[in-house]
Amino acid sequence: MTALLEVSGIAKRFGRVVTATDVSFHVGAGEVLGVVGPNGAGKSTMLDIVNGTQRPDAGRVLLDGDDVTSLGAAGRGRRGIGRTYQVPRPFGGLTVFENVLVGATFAGGARGRQAHRAALDAIETAGLTHVVNTDAASLRLLDRKRLELARALATEPRLILLDEIAGGLTEAELPELVALIARLRDAGLGVVWIEHIVHALLQVVDRLMCLAMGEVVATGDPHAVMASPAVMEVYLGSVAEGGA
Repeated sequence: MTALLEVSGIAKRFGRVVTATDVSFHVGAGEVLGVVGPNGAGKSTMLDIVNGTQRPDAGRVLLDGDDVTSLGAAGRGRRGIGRTYQVPRPFGGLTVFENVLVGATFAGGARGRQAHRAALDAIETAGLTHVVNTDAASLRLLDRKRLELARALATEPRLILLDEIAGGLTEAELPELVALIARLRDAGLGVVWIEHIVHALLQVVDRLMCLAMGEVVATGDPHAVMASPAVMEVYLGSVAEGGA
């Protein structure tokens, strides 16, 4: 069976700084791949390469078996790749609905009633119907995170890339986010989730990959990866948190 996403032999450097060396992995539909690693490991750069905002120096990105390496972010968005960012930046002065409608229209390419429906569906999925007409700038952090996700969902992706979406949330807020990501998986989306809050990842991911200095240190069963000596050596902070 063809993987939804296949990343093969990715390499990337910025001058003397190497951010990826022969990085390979795959994600299937209805599967969550968690990604951990220390700061500077190349995790966000990897997502940039997957969604097309950065071009690799070597390697390929395949979606449903088709090589999309030469496509930019807009082209990949049209093919079904959605992305969230570490720091939510809603459009101030626009409501939640208007923010998500922008995503459906300009990133998703929808128009008219189709864009309207895509925005409302994404808002409902993300759990934001109670603030649909609220100025996005006034949202609490959890709802800003939900809005960031809703804008990505409004493009109607088949694969969604999450970059530290749990960062800054309280322990009481984390279960809501984990449950939401589980629902996306159960709906058949492929998910790649970078996160430092390891115990949140372990509740929902099917496989875990650890990056360090741009290289894959370990990949496979989430608990086995976190227990491996190589991962414990390079990712002590999150290992301590995840084992607490």
